[in-house]
Amino acid sequence: MAAPDPTVEVPVVHADESVIVVDKPAGLVVHPGAGHLTGTMVNGLLARFPDIAGVGPDPERPGIVHRLDAGTSGLVVVARTDAAYASLVRQLAARTARREYLALVWGEPDATRGVVDAPIGRSARDPTRMAVVASGRPARTAYEVERTWPVPGVALVRCRLETGRTHQIRVHLAAIGHPVVGDDRYGGGRPGVDATRPMRHAAVLAFDHPARHERVRFTSPVPPDMAAVLDTLGPPN
Repeated sequence: MAAPDPTVEVPVVHADESVIVVDKPAGLVVHPGAGHLTGTMVNGLLARFPDIAGVGPDPERPGIVHRLDAGTSGLVVVARTDAAYASLVRQLAARTARREYLALVWGEPDATRGVVDAPIGRSARDPTRMAVVASGRPARTAYEVERTWPVPGVALVRCRLETGRTHQIRVHLAAIGHPVVGDDRYGGGRPGVDATRPMRHAAVLAFDHPARHERVRFTSPVPPDMAAVLDTLGPPN
């Protein structure tokens, strides 16, 4: 079972009787797992909100209904009760919860908006990576180009998850030839932009509140490290 750790700072932007919304910084792992048994977001939350212990089926992931990669910043919701957990899981499965990300990608997509509809599963060549595979689980990512920089040849795209597969945005953008800048694992580690992590940020999170039955929406500004990278690119096209 995950243990509370008050030394882990977790930026909470909202908390009520049912949910906690966190604006996770890049570098913070969401929950304990192989290679990260302590020092995670969950450990920090347990110190501040001990009532989340036991919420959901996995004691190592109390209250966790979705997650962000360690290198991704932005918004994530955590359930404080079993009823809230069940509600949020249903909303994610029904695709009524809205999750939008900003990603800086290599190249400029041919279409200013589109949908990548391609199944995702474990890579046959490297089981630690995900890939577009025929036998994978259905996955859909909608995207829209917001800004472009012909030099060095990058674009800022807004992505909306319609499903929530592991590494979905990273895999889908790489599959259409536009990997996330700074994402060494999926082909985005290229010279020309000084990025110390994958340039991806969970900017918008909206869902039906499990107890109040009203729509709630949270937004997060681009964090300083990503903003600094964008500033170095100069005026967009």
